[in-house]
Amino acid sequence: MIFQFFHAPTSGMLTSQLYCATHRAMATEYSLYLYAESEPRADTLTNLAFQEIDRIENLLSHYREASELSRINREAAQAGVTTDPETFHFLENCLAWSERSHGAFDITVGSLLKCWGFFEGEGALPSVNEISRERNRVGWHQIRLDPERRTVRFLAKGIALDPGGIGKGYAVDRAIQILKSRGVFAAMLSSGSSTIYALGAPPGEPGWKVHVPLPGAGSKTLSTVTLRDTSLSTANLSEKNFIHDGHLYGSIMDPRTLRPVERTLQVTAISPRAIDSDALSNALFVLDTADRASLLEQMPHVSALVLTDRQNPSYEAIRWPAQITGLPPAQKKTFEEMNCL
Repeated sequence: MIFQFFHAPTSGMLTSQLYCATHRAMATEYSLYLYAESEPRADTLTNLAFQEIDRIENLLSHYREASELSRINREAAQAGVTTDPETFHFLENCLAWSERSHGAFDITVGSLLKCWGFFEGEGALPSVNEISRERNRVGWHQIRLDPERRTVRFLAKGIALDPGGIGKGYAVDRAIQILKSRGVFAAMLSSGSSTIYALGAPPGEPGWKVHVPLPGAGSKTLSTVTLRDTSLSTANLSEKNFIHDGHLYGSIMDPRTLRPVERTLQVTAISPRAIDSDALSNALFVLDTADRASLLEQMPHVSALVLTDRQNPSYEAIRWPAQITGLPPAQKKTFEEMNCL
């Protein structure tokens, strides 16, 4: 995603300037743009936001052995694991999204990603037998949460939780809450190219302008949206993929088939919370046209833009708030047309 920023001063006695900073965390680069009265003030706010992101990574990273999520992965198949309130609530959100999407979003894909070579790698084609062995290791219904005891338990061995489709969104939400509590009136926080949150608006503007790129088209823009107090997430195949015998395999898995999704090119979702837009973009990536329409019909405050068919790209605009460019007008389906399928 490409951001467009405005530098107008605020009215009143004090003027605010735009400050920018980046920070490496969760295997990506976070970028923070915020308006503040001075550089020391901006530094303080930036440090607080990035410290919160680091805290979330230490809590939820499945790459770090000392994280709470890694402890759950190691122990939950033997007995119920008592965890802290924050991690438990995070897992409740994950399972809620699995239920809502009928399993299209599933945090138990950790072992499946390893099977396909996407855990600390760029991917590799597994054998049929290796894929088959994942059948009992993948499935959100094999997780049991006990709210009274605050425990997590796996019903099968080999299950591995992977927060990759929702963790960055949660970290963005938490950092934005920190900024809000410190009185920040305008900021944009991005986790790489996947999830952003637009807090308030630049001075004199209705919101932050975000350019959604057309994948594989250099600097071409698919759509430009104006965001204010909302989030936007994009799921695509650009981060991790490999080609085998001329066939492209991406790292976004269909937990139901145990294989990478092949029919979808890119999904961008807009939602009030980043944790939701993050999970939703991944769920919509997995679902087919009819199921996408069914899911979003229940979510009136959400918008989505879906690109399908890698050979001849077309798009589905579901309550999308802006004009779509870069593709012929005929290559589209509106929300109303999808509801008629």
